[in-house]
Amino acid sequence: MSTTTEPTRSQVGARADRDTHFEVEQFYYEEADLLDAGRYTDWLDLLADDLDYWMPTRTNRLRRQQSLSVAARGEAAFYDETKDSLAWRIRRFDSGMAWAEDPPSRTRHLVTNVMVRHADPAEHDGVGENDLWAQSAFLVYRNRLEREENVFAGSRTDLLRRTTGGRLQVARRTILLDQNILLAKNISTFF
Repeated sequence: MSTTTEPTRSQVGARADRDTHFEVEQFYYEEADLLDAGRYTDWLDLLADDLDYWMPTRTNRLRRQQSLSVAARGEAAFYDETKDSLAWRIRRFDSGMAWAEDPPSRTRHLVTNVMVRHADPAEHDGVGENDLWAQSAFLVYRNRLEREENVFAGSRTDLLRRTTGGRLQVARRTILLDQNILLAKNISTFF
């Protein structure tokens, strides 16, 4: 549990201190370990009950049209999930009905380039004064069966919230893949 104090008004939008940054990095490493070990139910504990988990699609656009390259809310998305819908997906893995994950994939989640800032409640609805915005880059390697290999690279922007016990939880996650065409046969891994 972090020993950092609540942010002051001057800290809003500023980078988090060294201890908070370290805590967020350790949180991400724990999350990666849970996903790679297939401990999805334990991973769900790292997610807030009101989670918004979103991975929009993207298209190739001319430089002047880059603002249109990422799908907007309500448009196509690889994931547009809540904690309940992710829990349903995880229960399905164990049901024997998720053929895309039987036998299960082997994954390796690498998380890097972590930047943490104090959130500004005035900027976004549902953001508290102790919440943090964290950006990170990821590389996810997935191997399945004998010859199926996929590499997913991208970035995540998370709103991290503290529980009453002081633990961090992901309240919002926006995942942006660097590729615009998914070369994998399916996308049944979490990011």
